[in-house]
Amino acid sequence: MKLALHSTLLIAAVLLTPDQANAGSLTISIVNQQQQPLADAVVELRAVGQQVVTPQRIRVAQQQLTFIPFVSAIPVGSEVEFPNLDKTRHHVYSFSPARQFEIQLYADKPEAPIRFDTVGIVALGCNIHDYMQAYIYVGESDLVAVSDTDGQLHWSGLAPGQYQLYLWHPWQLEPHPGQPLKVSMPVQTATLRLAIDLTQQKPQAPQRGFGSR
Repeated sequence: MKLALHSTLLIAAVLLTPDQANAGSLTISIVNQQQQPLADAVVELRAVGQQVVTPQRIRVAQQQLTFIPFVSAIPVGSEVEFPNLDKTRHHVYSFSPARQFEIQLYADKPEAPIRFDTVGIVALGCNIHDYMQAYIYVGESDLVAVSDTDGQLHWSGLAPGQYQLYLWHPWQLEPHPGQPLKVSMPVQTATLRLAIDLTQQKPQAPQRGFGSR
């Protein structure tokens, strides 16, 4: 399989022949323009034609005065819990068009999770700690995941067929327009590279006074 190369992307994708005759296992490796593994990149595969989306429930915690994880990816209709694992209270909010909400000063765990019913990017902040930032990618498909520290993503039980591949990262220099991906047997590969702002770093809590969290 060959994919049209994009001038700003490098993804290495391998589709392995599965034991079942009608499903595959897809592994994607993402690197930046310096060929280094890229964490916190979202890949979404949207099947061409009708697809069923199953909502999930995940959590984005506040721990050591940061959001964990920095980037999350969920199908539309999913719910997110925002537990506070710090001793101090947080005030979580988003002004993003895809989902605007506010959880005012609280400790421990909010009464109810937040539901995300609109596709898009949701930027999170804390009204008490300005440096706290995180992102939630709300996708149209169940096949949406975030790369780990090795730049890796993996799906198993992937049905053969035509897909549209989308790639996103908070620091990307250009939006990814999406591109076709054909899943079939046997082994298939594709490569692209994502150009990001290399000066950016994950938000970190500043040094605090003794014993404070």
